[in-house]
Amino acid sequence: MGYTGQSETARIEAAQKTDPLTRRPAKIPGLGAIKASAIAATTPEVGNFRRARHYAAWLGLTPQPHSSGGKERLGRISKAGNRYLRRLLYLGAMAQISARRCRRPGDDWLWRMLERKPVKVVAVALANRMARVVWALIRSGESYQATPA
Repeated sequence: MGYTGQSETARIEAAQKTDPLTRRPAKIPGLGAIKASAIAATTPEVGNFRRARHYAAWLGLTPQPHSSGGKERLGRISKAGNRYLRRLLYLGAMAQISARRCRRPGDDWLWRMLERKPVKVVAVALANRMARVVWALIRSGESYQATPA
């Protein structure tokens, strides 16, 4: 294979534009062409997951329960599943949080979470939320549409 003069990023972005499976998740804030391509390449058939919650658990973005005697206690994330995808979603969530903190205070879900919880906890919660949206987009075949908070 010879040198084409095109960077890896440019080739991934060009391939992403022609593939509908990678084009849908790429529109989610915090994800892009490279992250969407990685998700599409490494995610097994989404029909294997009954719910979006199961997909997020497969990625390791759900807290481990330590419950006893009727008292529910949630611990750290389980870290099961694909470490690379979990890291990509976490970094995308941190980018979203960074962008959100630069704007003025609001009443959206992310701002309310940032007021109550530590930043890294909010980042994992947002990554979990992003994973569920990815699952829904791949399963339904619809395009991403941002909903006003």
